[in-house]
Amino acid sequence: MVAREFIVAIELGSSKMTGIAGKKNLDGSIQVLACVKEDSSSCIHKGVVYNIDKTAQSLTSIVSKLEKQLKTQITQVYVGVGGQGIRSIRNVITKELPGETLVSQDMVIELMDANRNMKYPDQEILDAAVQEYKVDSQYQLEPVGIQCSHIEGNFLNILQRKTFYKNLNKCFEAAEINVAEMYLAPRALADSVLTETEKRSGCALVDLGADTTTVSVYSKNILRHLAVIPLGSNNITKDIASLQMEESEAEKMKLKYGSAYTDNSDIDNNMKYSIDQDRTVEMRKFIEIVEGRLEEIIANVWCQVPEEYCDKLLGGIILTGGGSNMKDIEKAFQNYTRIDKIRIAKFVTHTITSQNADVNAHNGMMNTVLGLLAKGDINCAGHAIDPNGDLFGSQKPAAQETTEQRRARQATETPAGVVRTAEEVRRAEEEARLKREEEQRIAREKAEEEAREQERIRKENSPLSKLGRWLKRAATEIVKEDD
Repeated sequence: MVAREFIVAIELGSSKMTGIAGKKNLDGSIQVLACVKEDSSSCIHKGVVYNIDKTAQSLTSIVSKLEKQLKTQITQVYVGVGGQGIRSIRNVITKELPGETLVSQDMVIELMDANRNMKYPDQEILDAAVQEYKVDSQYQLEPVGIQCSHIEGNFLNILQRKTFYKNLNKCFEAAEINVAEMYLAPRALADSVLTETEKRSGCALVDLGADTTTVSVYSKNILRHLAVIPLGSNNITKDIASLQMEESEAEKMKLKYGSAYTDNSDIDNNMKYSIDQDRTVEMRKFIEIVEGRLEEIIANVWCQVPEEYCDKLLGGIILTGGGSNMKDIEKAFQNYTRIDKIRIAKFVTHTITSQNADVNAHNGMMNTVLGLLAKGDINCAGHAIDPNGDLFGSQKPAAQETTEQRRARQATETPAGVVRTAEEVRRAEEEARLKREEEQRIAREKAEEEAREQERIRKENSPLSKLGRWLKRAATEIVKEDD
């Protein structure tokens, strides 16, 4: 059956690249229609693109496989932006106002523009999360309509190295794949696995990936901190591989014997784990290797939680990602952080129906791409694919919107979590340039008109003009007397 309407999302992970297509139902549920994966270990490292050509080839392969399953062309895709180098930094923009001025929406936009125009060396602002506004001495989330003489906007800017951002855009350009929207992957994940109560009361979301661990801290429904740690479950695998074995074998041992926490009384000093037919490793030594690296990851996670929120995480710590499947991972986090409320988010909060085994595994590894899929709101379906290979026959587009793209939004028009693509930035800059030129033309014409009016007034008030008007009146009076 040919799919006529669906959303396509792609997640670029360190170990695999995942493409998924799904249809949104009227009741809010999502039906997964197709899901494919490609190995990305040779082109993506710690969540960022290093080999543009190989990544483009993998993207082309994913789209082709999805199209084959859907029997429909894909016109555009949703993409998650994440990986190494993403970090948050606070910024404050202040504005003094004359007397008791009412705060307008234009003033708020001016603060947002000033923040977005901040320059960070070699860094790109991917997203800007508004924290709150300080109106005189009071903090407000909605300052419009309040009288004050001083306003400051508090922002959390999400940054990534410009090189990583450009490489990601180049991949899709090289693969000739239209991007409907780029979305900050950690925010899409948070929206798909956290409850409103957790976000409001304060929580830390920890996404334990293969090469990276992402930490997002929320309080009062606002993202307060975001960081990506360059450590993941693969580091545990590599440590086990130091026992002189292939990483594939080390991964098997980790999955079979690995535990995040083992009570000392449960350790058998005489027990040995088999490496191969000829070699073994002591149980205690294996446990020390696994727990040692995991403790380092947890310590780095806890360091990323801002001090003012450490004792305010009433919603607790929420773990997700492939690394959250390790046995007793909750106990390890509880021991280090002294926070008892630990939850493992095995699946998203949306209602998902699927025949795909990976989606139905509910192991946390598909949460990000499903979160991206849920964010999609533009149909990505194009022409139906003719089984005879004719793509240009009598087939018609599935919907008018499939060939449409969003207008290039300015930074202040961009919704929270959305990352503007390089093409969108270029189009927005071009629109802004044309707008500036039009404003300059109008201002120039207005100035010329004012100059002409001033020149006319000057001439009218000149002695010569006054003399001429007097002579004209005198001549008129003389003519009247002769009559």
